[in-house]
Amino acid sequence: MNPLNLSFRTQFLLGFAAVCAILGYALFVQFVDHAEPCPLCIFQRLAFAATGVVFLVGGLHAPRGTKGRKVYGVLAFIAALIGIGIAGKHVTLQLFPPAMPSCGPGWDYLIETNTWLGVLRSVLGAKSDCSVINWSFLGLTMPMWSLLCFVVLAAWALLAGFRKR
Repeated sequence: MNPLNLSFRTQFLLGFAAVCAILGYALFVQFVDHAEPCPLCIFQRLAFAATGVVFLVGGLHAPRGTKGRKVYGVLAFIAALIGIGIAGKHVTLQLFPPAMPSCGPGWDYLIETNTWLGVLRSVLGAKSDCSVINWSFLGLTMPMWSLLCFVVLAAWALLAGFRKR
């Protein structure tokens, strides 16, 4: 079956199913390894969730008009693009760890003592525990896999949203 011949609804619901599988696997790894995710991992999960919500809403709405499909395609692409940026930052920290990493505050402490803008600034400026590699598969770390998944989801969103029907 050619994925290009699928309806917009099916393509977007498949995108949602893919995001659910990705998030499910991330939670499975977290609970099996009993490892607390770093702040960048949490933001990647939020970006996956946002992408999944757009895929779900777009799939359920399934607009007949070209403009509606394009809007959902662009929204899903933007959510995935944000995930690409966060995962890219995480991959960079893992490939080029800081010379003197110091453990930053935990997620709970950040939320209790900062505004959301302060939390965002602290997390995206992370230089400590986000550089630790505690999981890999086929030579790629979890953020590398996340980056790859975000790129595929972004391409899928554009394909589904802008394909001629």
